[in-house]
Amino acid sequence: MSLLIKGGTVVNAEETKLADVYCENGVIQAIGTDLEVPPGAEVVDATGQYVMPGGIDPHTHMQLPFMGTVASDDFYSGTAAGLAGGTTMIIDFVIPAPGENLMDAFHKWREWSEKAVSDYSFHVAITWWDDTVSADMETLVRDHGVNSFKHFMAYKNAIMANDEILVNSFSRSLELGAIPTVHAENGELVFRLQQEMMDRGITGPEGHALSRPPEVEGEAVNRALRIAEVLNVPVYVVHNSCSQALDEITRARNEGQRVFGEVLAGHLLVNDGVYRNEDWELAAAHVMSPPFRESKHQEALWKGLQSGNLHTTATDHCCFCAEQKAAGKDDFRAIPNGTGGVENRMEVLWTHGVNTGRLTMNEFVKVTSTNAAQIFNIHPRKGSVSAGADADIVVWDPNAKKTISAKTHHQNVDVNIFEGMEVTGIPSHTISAGKVVYKHGKLNVERGAGKYVDRPPFAGYYEALNKQTKANAPVAVKR
Repeated sequence: MSLLIKGGTVVNAEETKLADVYCENGVIQAIGTDLEVPPGAEVVDATGQYVMPGGIDPHTHMQLPFMGTVASDDFYSGTAAGLAGGTTMIIDFVIPAPGENLMDAFHKWREWSEKAVSDYSFHVAITWWDDTVSADMETLVRDHGVNSFKHFMAYKNAIMANDEILVNSFSRSLELGAIPTVHAENGELVFRLQQEMMDRGITGPEGHALSRPPEVEGEAVNRALRIAEVLNVPVYVVHNSCSQALDEITRARNEGQRVFGEVLAGHLLVNDGVYRNEDWELAAAHVMSPPFRESKHQEALWKGLQSGNLHTTATDHCCFCAEQKAAGKDDFRAIPNGTGGVENRMEVLWTHGVNTGRLTMNEFVKVTSTNAAQIFNIHPRKGSVSAGADADIVVWDPNAKKTISAKTHHQNVDVNIFEGMEVTGIPSHTISAGKVVYKHGKLNVERGAGKYVDRPPFAGYYEALNKQTKANAPVAVKR
């Protein structure tokens, strides 16, 4: 299959240039002008548009079993929605139950993901600890292309990782050349504050935000970073929602620690007023953790992106419909946590980032694609419009407009957290593995076309493995 993207401006993280892009067999073959292409190649006219690496959303939860229900977007509908918004790869999460074998959980998620229409990979959560977990972490790194492990510091009596688990898993990650990631909220404090809200008669969605103040997030970020500092392991902090979390990341980076920060599109643009909506269903639709914050935190997070102390943008896409959220009608603690956004992340970031001058086009590419590819060790295969890279590309029309609505989105959920927002700058075409899968509002996807992406470990593990192999090799004896 041959494809020529003609007449556009190629925008990468490091440069911008007028050029055509030729793709064949799912790979970018050449970039330049007056390219020689075989007759019959499909042509996409990108005149007046930008040709950028397809988005990478490093934080999604498709088909997640959680809080007594299952997320409404599965790997088919969720990845299709991503393609409609220019996102060509997701990194989802395998989350074993405490005591569940890691490999059993991994294979279960791999089976669910076979229906994906775009490329994907997995972080694996560490929710408990014994020698089998340590061994399975090595198997995942060595044989299954996993180079990141997730730790939930929240959700007491469920999947919360205590300090002992953090220390053991962080240490093992370092040995294996993997990077630990953390959901940073102090689970003990959240548990206590939730009970206080209920005792005071605050049972609605507003209780969710009140029980998770910014301080519980800031404390947990600090604790995770200090543990990582002592162990000398890099760490990636997911969905930072407040200035307290950002301050801890900034401090650690200023002290020379290797820390990476993620921010959600929702946390940049939605404030905590949503929890005071008189319509219970709409308020509950916004329940996620960490919660949406006061507007002052949003400005701080934008500055974190601009300064380079926050590196990636994600969605934590984990959809639950109104009937699922209703499980917490009388107790906010039972409202399934999660919102959508995989379809809208790039267009809202362009509108409120590039169009406002907060981000340059090149910075937009960095925070929506390239940085994630580099942090998780799949660059330049992903996150780059360059010869030899996968032909995952978005053709971006900077002048096209639309109004976001649950009535027209492709996400399988009945509420959109960006409902009514007008965006300027949207995909005209999305190309996945060299095939046009989205064109002027119409999806053309194939169930199961997405491929699992191996992410190799970082420097150190292979070197140690090679040394061990050589040490165990038979020694030739001269006679």
